[in-house]
Amino acid sequence: MVQSAELLLDSGLDAAVRREWAALSEAGLPSQNRHRGESNRPHVTVAVASSMPAAVDDGDAVRFDPFDVRLGGLVVFGGRTITLARLVVPSSELLDLHARMHEAVGEHSLDHLEPGRWTPHVTVARRLTPEEAGAAVRLLSADIDDLVGSAVALRRWDGEAKREWRIG
Repeated sequence: MVQSAELLLDSGLDAAVRREWAALSEAGLPSQNRHRGESNRPHVTVAVASSMPAAVDDGDAVRFDPFDVRLGGLVVFGGRTITLARLVVPSSELLDLHARMHEAVGEHSLDHLEPGRWTPHVTVARRLTPEEAGAAVRLLSADIDDLVGSAVALRRWDGEAKREWRIG
């Protein structure tokens, strides 16, 4: 099951992403808005692993200090289905945190999250068909601007236990 560490966004960025989720839902398109779990919120995943070291879980491995975040344009990830996301413009603070988290997680980390292979993003919609992805891109890109705010917390998500907590 998924074990992850994720950056949480300030209230302004969170609300802006949720408005994009809602716009997709209102247009009848898949959106993260459909997931009603209490833990569902806009975030930037910085580590995913089969298991997390205790030093990550309790916050000893990686120190977190809030930093500025800029969400740029849309990015499309392919596969069996399509994921639509907002690209997170890399900053030195973000890349440094990611590298430190990757080092702390070590051999348990998934390959696509290695430094140099990771694409920081905030998911807008998952499991889209190509037609839905095209409609979603058209809808959201009609009036898209960068969104600027802050990463305000680092949380751990335990997908097996369906539990979250703040770390650092």
